[in-house]
Amino acid sequence: MSASRAPRRTTRHRRAAVLAAGAAAAALTLSACGSGDTAKGGGDTKFVQGKGGISVVKNADDRESAPDIAGKTLQGKELDLKKDYKGKIVVFNVWGSWCPPCRAEAPNLTKVANEYKDKGVQFVGLNTRDPDTAQAISFEKEFEVPYPSFHDSSGKLLLRFPKGSLNPQFIPSTIFIDRDGKIAARAPQALSVDDLRKTLDPLVAEKK
Repeated sequence: MSASRAPRRTTRHRRAAVLAAGAAAAALTLSACGSGDTAKGGGDTKFVQGKGGISVVKNADDRESAPDIAGKTLQGKELDLKKDYKGKIVVFNVWGSWCPPCRAEAPNLTKVANEYKDKGVQFVGLNTRDPDTAQAISFEKEFEVPYPSFHDSSGKLLLRFPKGSLNPQFIPSTIFIDRDGKIAARAPQALSVDDLRKTLDPLVAEKK
């Protein structure tokens, strides 16, 4: 009898282990669609970790310049981040239609983009790892996204950001660029409406 119980007990242990692993994977999926050490990344970036995982560079003189990002949007239009939005605060969000946390974050980005459009704030997306534009465009329509997104399926544009400012392996991520075109904050995670407002308000209040 004891011999027959042993396999059952082993089976139960295996099932429990599989369930535990599945729960852990699900928890990771809810927090992000990528992986990597988001707290590090090298480079003397002057970021200071804030509440909620958002890191900021409070002193404008310590901020690094954002790279030149230019290319085609999901709709096939040419877009140049620096030239087209010179003098504006830019919220640069990296997302993918395949990413559950990006779907959860999208209504928050849409809401705040509409709230801050008259405050000199421009939201811009960068769609990555979507092999074609169809699903990404469907995503934009579903969430009524009011701003453009670059199509960067290969992730080449992501690699232009200064080392330590953006982890290409972590989706979604958001970079906040000040009016002078410098990186003021980063968030390697999905953001709430409050997260966005609390990060933007100090930038809006900065002297021009």
